[in-house]
Amino acid sequence: MATTVDQVATDALGLPTRSRALLVEKLLASLAGETDPAMERTHLDEVRRRRAAVRAGDSKLVDGDEAMRQVRSALGK
Repeated sequence: MATTVDQVATDALGLPTRSRALLVEKLLASLAGETDPAMERTHLDEVRRRRAAVRAGDSKLVDGDEAMRQVRSALGK
């Protein structure tokens, strides 16, 4: 029987955090050659814009755990 995406996802979600992160990195690396150059440029431009905003003091960084807390709070979870 062929493995479905749902089966793979269920198995992957059962992995420890570090293993899931490694899997994500491997999956993203496998897509590296499939990205649209225009989309890559747009993404890189956004990264540069955000970096400049932080450096200029127009934006501030938020710790990942705090960001997730704020998102969960906003979603009412």
